[in-house]
Amino acid sequence: MESRPVSRDTYGGYRARLVETLRAQGIRDLAVLRAVSTTPRHLFVPEAVRHRAYEDAALPIGNGQTISQPFTQARYLETLELKGNERVLEIGTGSGYQTALLGALVSQVFSIERVRALAETAQAALKAAGVGNASLLVGDGTLGWSAYAPYHAILVAAGGPEVPPPLLEQLAPRGRMIIPLGVHGAQTLTLVRRTAAGVETMEIGKARFVPLVGEHGFDA
Repeated sequence: MESRPVSRDTYGGYRARLVETLRAQGIRDLAVLRAVSTTPRHLFVPEAVRHRAYEDAALPIGNGQTISQPFTQARYLETLELKGNERVLEIGTGSGYQTALLGALVSQVFSIERVRALAETAQAALKAAGVGNASLLVGDGTLGWSAYAPYHAILVAAGGPEVPPPLLEQLAPRGRMIIPLGVHGAQTLTLVRRTAAGVETMEIGKARFVPLVGEHGFDA
């Protein structure tokens, strides 16, 4: 796992309070809490809402997209049970904040964003935050990124009707994928495990995510 400097800022106290909020809501993974405490979320939100960067709330980032609620992202990451040496695929870069959290938790992150403007903004924010182990691709996330497969974990930050077959193919043996499944606006957060016996799924809880758009998702 690559360590990285965090740019000097005045938000340390706000991050500490956010960590305590997440802890109070049941997040126990110390590595996840540490990632939240060191990752400058304010760099990943528009200037107009920067004063709300460390609220436990979703915020608009433009192009009809949002940066997810920190608790939701922390629960995502905790569910994947990351150990630090994984190669992870993220579908839906969005603001880049969750990409940065992953960068603090694993060896390599490969992230796909279908909206070029968001990808460019996220790339700039990741650079400003000192994240050096994340690679971004503009494209259809439902197709995955086969060049660097297999992945120890796959995180899908949008809700689809089913698990995209290419993502399942790119998941390593004993790998884990977390994805919201269901109709628009009402999905079930689902953990998918690839085992020697086949594929196992487990429902984690209800969720509301933007639609997963692509060949193996919803139409744009």
